[in-house]
Amino acid sequence: MVSSSELKAWWKEAVVYQIYPRSFMDSNNDGIGDLVGIIQKLDYLKNLGIDVIWLSPHFDSPNADNGYDIRDYRKVMAEFGTMADFDQLLTQMKQRGMRLIIDLVVNHTSDEHQWFLESRQSTDNPYRDYYIWRESKPDTLPNNYPSFFGGSAWEKDAATGQYYLHYFAKKQPDLNWDNPQVRADVYDLMRFWLDKGVSGFRMDVIPFISKQQGLPDLAPEHLPHPEFVYANGPYVHDYLQEMNREVLAHYDTMTVGEAFGITFEQAPLFTDARRHELNMIFHFDLVRLDRDGWRKLAWTLPDVKAVYGRIDAAASSHGWNTTFLTNHDNPRAVSHFGDDSPEWRSISAKALATMMFSQRGTPFLYQGDELGMTNYPFQNITDYDDVEVKGQWQDFVLSGKVSAPDYLAHLAQTSRDNARTPMQWNTQAQAGFTTAQPWLAVNPNYPEVNAEAQTHDTNSVYQHHQRLITLRKANPVLIYGTYQDLDPEHPQVYAFTRTLEGKTCLILINFGHQAIDYTLPNGIRIETVLLDNGAQLEAPASGSTQITLQPWQATIYTVA
Repeated sequence: MVSSSELKAWWKEAVVYQIYPRSFMDSNNDGIGDLVGIIQKLDYLKNLGIDVIWLSPHFDSPNADNGYDIRDYRKVMAEFGTMADFDQLLTQMKQRGMRLIIDLVVNHTSDEHQWFLESRQSTDNPYRDYYIWRESKPDTLPNNYPSFFGGSAWEKDAATGQYYLHYFAKKQPDLNWDNPQVRADVYDLMRFWLDKGVSGFRMDVIPFISKQQGLPDLAPEHLPHPEFVYANGPYVHDYLQEMNREVLAHYDTMTVGEAFGITFEQAPLFTDARRHELNMIFHFDLVRLDRDGWRKLAWTLPDVKAVYGRIDAAASSHGWNTTFLTNHDNPRAVSHFGDDSPEWRSISAKALATMMFSQRGTPFLYQGDELGMTNYPFQNITDYDDVEVKGQWQDFVLSGKVSAPDYLAHLAQTSRDNARTPMQWNTQAQAGFTTAQPWLAVNPNYPEVNAEAQTHDTNSVYQHHQRLITLRKANPVLIYGTYQDLDPEHPQVYAFTRTLEGKTCLILINFGHQAIDYTLPNGIRIETVLLDNGAQLEAPASGSTQITLQPWQATIYTVA
């Protein structure tokens, strides 16, 4: 049995809060969130119990993909403020005992980055090999690679007549990591931010940095999901281990990889501590459980439990996991896995939070989920801002492959823009986010769902998150304890335990609108209630082996 003292690390015990700066808080009333706005809300996050902020891209960018197309890695986006603002954010966070991690977006740059401006000048430019250029085949593209944002992953450049590779938007050319000078420049910019005082990185689509040798055509079965090829280039682990040797090993960092396209079997190659690559990765198998691209599919509770089991097993005893229910690329958690109707929104949001914070892994909370913010009521294609949506509309609807009503019905449930609407701070106009016209519309339910009301309401989703975070920090079993799913096939109840050094916690969650009488498996007996989400009518007697779970009840017990 591995003891908790042998496993400890600050980034395992931390609670991380992701800020999408464009939508968090607008301090200068131009309709766009900014760094000073974040500073103004640090006490709100500290009171919630947050230890680490993950800041989505804050770098200079033309915003073809809302900051994930970087023009200058050492400059702050003008809409967000200045480098002095960034330095002040770091200072204010450190005064509150908080850490900052930032996005490392180095699979690609903006086509306005100086490297690419040089690269496209001529075939013999010194920066030509910073990117991936190819001649076309006779009358065809270099290969059949699709872009995630619609169309081909190849764009012809008029200056030289060659094509450059872009897995995402055409304004996001992919870097050539096989060029050692590219890697050296990436490592140098990492040192720049670490020396400023950031504590690590969330690494955007990091498995994609190594390309397949020769760039052969994708097999037909891979065309619908090219990520499984894009993510498994031959040198990805060599490059991550080199990054660790050259940079990360010299700092006290936290690293988390966006591991799109990585299977559970491949995950330990990235996170096994003995390999010296990353601390943890984001598995998307849960948040994409009911997705086929933009299409929404059905999901069941046993499906959810099976994914959690595979995620836990993939970490094993030498790795570590993340636990999250949404981010800036996925719909709102309560609209996805809970019930966002007025009757059930609050209690189901608290149930989902109980599930997430009780898993073995570092919790990543996305802005607004601590309030139970919901999906936006999108109606028309003009309601959307997302570059991905615009590309898909061209590919599927305007081409006649899919009807507009069909596409829009699914998109309303799956779109990334659901998570990108502005934070709902209070009942003032534009939810207190700005006094201007916001860059993306505010959800009209902000009078009922907002931070000001919830910070003063002991029964709120916000205060339930506070209690969960406090409980997790006080109980190492909820951080380091082993995980066991007690009833994998039950269609309505999620029952699992966390066990460490002779102490066991039982978590019971009713994923239903009906009360249910539930007999505890394996002879387990309830001792005490540690935390309930407010659904429980009466605490069970000590020694109970059966309990009536109320609709959406979520309770953490100590057990014998």
